[in-house]
Amino acid sequence: MPLGQALRKRRKALGLTLQELAKRVEADTGNLSRIERGAQGLSEAMLRRLCAALDCTPAFLYAHAEAAAGASAQSGPRLNLLQPQEFVGWFRSVAPYIHAFGGRTFVIAFGGEVVDDGQFIALSHDLNLLASLEVRLVLVHGARPQIESRLKRARIETSFVDGLRVTDDKAMEAVKEASGVIRVEIEALLSMGLVNSPMAGADIRVASGNFVTARPLGVRQGVDLQHTGEVRKIDATGIRKRLDDGEMVLLSPLGYSPTGEAFNLSLEDVAVNTAIALDADKLIFLMDTQGVTNKENELLREMTAKEAEKVLRHARNQPEDISYYLPGAVHACHHGVARTHLISRHIDGAILQELFTHDGIGTMITEAPLETMRGAEIGDVGGILQLIEPLEAEGILVRRGRERLEMEIGHFYVMEHDGRIIGCAALYPFPEDRMAELACLAVSPAFRSSGRGDRLLQHCENEARKQRIKTLFVLTTRTAHWFIERGFAESDIVALPQQRQQLFNFQRRSKVFVKRISG
Repeated sequence: MPLGQALRKRRKALGLTLQELAKRVEADTGNLSRIERGAQGLSEAMLRRLCAALDCTPAFLYAHAEAAAGASAQSGPRLNLLQPQEFVGWFRSVAPYIHAFGGRTFVIAFGGEVVDDGQFIALSHDLNLLASLEVRLVLVHGARPQIESRLKRARIETSFVDGLRVTDDKAMEAVKEASGVIRVEIEALLSMGLVNSPMAGADIRVASGNFVTARPLGVRQGVDLQHTGEVRKIDATGIRKRLDDGEMVLLSPLGYSPTGEAFNLSLEDVAVNTAIALDADKLIFLMDTQGVTNKENELLREMTAKEAEKVLRHARNQPEDISYYLPGAVHACHHGVARTHLISRHIDGAILQELFTHDGIGTMITEAPLETMRGAEIGDVGGILQLIEPLEAEGILVRRGRERLEMEIGHFYVMEHDGRIIGCAALYPFPEDRMAELACLAVSPAFRSSGRGDRLLQHCENEARKQRIKTLFVLTTRTAHWFIERGFAESDIVALPQQRQQLFNFQRRSKVFVKRISG
């Protein structure tokens, strides 16, 4: 971590030992050592104490950190992204997301650990980038570790019911204090604007207030939860006014009643209800684990709400934070939130990687399946051409021009994934012979080896049955074995309809394969 290296260099220049610096800033020597090695994050409060002890400013350290990072990049192997063509390809790949996200509303929720572990500095840079792309941001922070710390110092013991703290009068004072301190710290970090950092020149205005109306949870399992409450109403109109003014809205896990009481709320309750009230385009949870996994511990990158409900019914093997956030994600999807993302807070740039790459790095939950099969429309011509032109160049498919494709678009079917065409196939019927030609079957390289070609074939077979077709045939020069493995048998040109025989291209020397399909 370049900032840790800059701290170490400054300490050495002043002739200070690690123990002497730790004594000046009232910190643990081991923690300072991990900060210098880049193994531990650095909070804004600790950064300020270190700068005072080292007689420098945060800008001075960031400047030296940037210089060290630049020297390291020059001495080591260059990233592929720094190559012009790699950079151009990457930038083009993110352009559709940049276009799609402008003016959208994202609700981003994170626990107090993100601030406590010094991770919010990096997160603020990513939030600044999103804001610069005109994304409307609502942040919901938690405060559990900060509350626990204050309760421990005051020697106050509390209990939990279904994961919710029983908040008595003394505990409520700790909740208010922790929420206030963490809110101020977040606002300070969002206002940094340090030279030579991603926040340079940032002009982020943060709005917070009494946007959440709450009510008491009352008695649960025979226990009075006292000042622990739940969201009753979100002031969506008030939040939208702040967003319309270009402000970022920050919500604490506190709610207020019309009678003037304050209630301790859960992070997920505030985040989910806010996303629903705002009809947000995305709800993003930053958590300790990478996302939802299957029995083999493989990350499930996409799930429908129904699939997520099945996971929750067998959630014994899932991490604890999945039991907190996944039910909220499902509830949000059922109430109009288009996408909910569960991603790790421990990955640098996690939000950017999730939002601006096709596969993402966490789990995305949607109400409906992202992948659909449908008849092609004229607006799909461009997407189909992107799929088939590379195969035409290799001689695998017969070359088709845009004009011909537009004329024949009614024969095509497309597989669409999250608004992107990833596969296509065409079906040309010969009704008098009860036969149809399967042509132009193609799947995007990024989605091959996942059974999508089989699903396209199955869809075409089903469509053929609807048209009372009894036999499918294909003409191919390169993919004979693929079709043989799926029930096609090699035949002769005489097996084709007479009309198709007349159009046969003898120069390509395509092989003919036929498959009978049951009605």
